[in-house]
Amino acid sequence: MELVITGKHLTITPEVRSYVKRKLGKLGRHLPGIMQANIEITEEKTKSKDQHFVAQVTLDAGGTILRGEVRGEGLMTAIDRVEKVMVRQIDRYKGKTQQKGRSTIRAEAAAESKPQPKIIKTKRFDLKAMPVEKAIESMELLGHDFFLFLDENHETNLLYRRHDGNYGLIMGITS
Repeated sequence: MELVITGKHLTITPEVRSYVKRKLGKLGRHLPGIMQANIEITEEKTKSKDQHFVAQVTLDAGGTILRGEVRGEGLMTAIDRVEKVMVRQIDRYKGKTQQKGRSTIRAEAAAESKPQPKIIKTKRFDLKAMPVEKAIESMELLGHDFFLFLDENHETNLLYRRHDGNYGLIMGITS
């Protein structure tokens, strides 16, 4: 498993890199198919001291993406907590894949007792080409947390508001 460790607003020292490898390198034992683990550690200027560091892990397990994000008062605390979150994510994922292999009678009985989620509303609208700044302005004017639009190259993009108040952008690329 390849570990990609990056820092935002802080420098990743060799000691921190070694600690991350020791703690998160074990995730491959829980799920052998993990190809890559992206670890991003951010130091934020927050009023709350117990949310000063953010550890975010994204695992690529052969096309299945597992993600966890944890805030902590210390760098090592955030890393420890995100490791526990990822182990739970992996266990839940393994439980779901093992359940698929069980008998269909049990699955049908469970399906009858629990209603399956369904699409209850569909919306259609024209996508307009615009720069990202205009899309942010449109999203804010509408009061939405996300906004679908075309960029200048007529590629589909999804703009969304993050929990920290910043924006995220998912860019669709036509192949």
